[in-house]
Amino acid sequence: MVIMLGVLIIGGAVWFVRRQAASRPPLADRQTVPISAARSLAPHPVAAAALDFGRIEVSGLTKQYPGVTAVQDLTFVVEPGSVTGFLGPNGSGKTTTLRMILGLVAPTAGTVTIGGARYADLAEPVRRVGGLLDASAAHAGRTGRDHLRIICRAAGLPASRADEVLGVVGLTAAGRRKFREYSLGMRQRLGVAAALLGDPQVLILDEPANGLDPEGIRWMRGLLRALADAGRTILLSSHQLAEMELLADDLIIIAGGRLVAHGGTAAVTSSLCGAGRTLVRTPEAAQLAAELGAAAVLTPGADGDVYVMGVDAVAIGDAARRLGIPLYQLVSERRDLEAAFLELTACTAAIR
Repeated sequence: MVIMLGVLIIGGAVWFVRRQAASRPPLADRQTVPISAARSLAPHPVAAAALDFGRIEVSGLTKQYPGVTAVQDLTFVVEPGSVTGFLGPNGSGKTTTLRMILGLVAPTAGTVTIGGARYADLAEPVRRVGGLLDASAAHAGRTGRDHLRIICRAAGLPASRADEVLGVVGLTAAGRRKFREYSLGMRQRLGVAAALLGDPQVLILDEPANGLDPEGIRWMRGLLRALADAGRTILLSSHQLAEMELLADDLIIIAGGRLVAHGGTAAVTSSLCGAGRTLVRTPEAAQLAAELGAAAVLTPGADGDVYVMGVDAVAIGDAARRLGIPLYQLVSERRDLEAAFLELTACTAAIR
């Protein structure tokens, strides 16, 4: 009788677990691509449902602390299928904003939703949103694998996900080492692995490339690009402006807690507060300056070069042709993201 009762109890437990697993929609039904295929993801059209599912909408977001306003009236949208760079100087309110998006900090005013709902109201949030805000958030005495397996257990995910994401981030061999033995770059990879455990539609990452070597940065770029091309929503905070120029489709720049610029990377890069300049090498700089007139501002450079602001390269070339003077060099300086970022944030500081 005791044996039969035990069999009935075990059989009932197995039935219940299988029923629960069957009632949970498979990852593929959520219109995302399994993380295990991250290295070979190919672009595909993003369904309308996935757009609604992964869109981040921030409206009038404000956070005030005693004596300081960390974030003021921020409004922007982050779309699925793209990498959005979130930039700003130290103390600009980036991390506070990310914490509000993830429900870790309550806003003083405004709203933020992911797929139309607050983070706190999401069903199975780990399967909807993955976040990395602190790469050191792990027990020093646990192995990387055990750290991930604990998260899996708490989130109701199969323990096998830990090994799967360790493979994705290149930590399979290091997974059995203690967290205290990890370098900063390895900790960043483990943090990304934890964010990927639920195979989420949305990834929110704060400085994930900090501490990575050049190979690691290239790996991170490839992973995030593949995930975005597969329809994921990637919101990425970083101080590595050159890397953001290579990776990001859209940019959000804040300074002093306020929005400075929001748009495509090329559009933001070209939106400098001041005019661009052109490098000119000619033996007749004085004649050229007189011909260009008051609109042109010439600044001496090295080896007799001059930098011309106020007129473009076409106008300079036409003026030289009219005068019949030689031009040995005529180069319009490319406006890069670093220049745009520094000038945009400087302009904002001047306005304040």
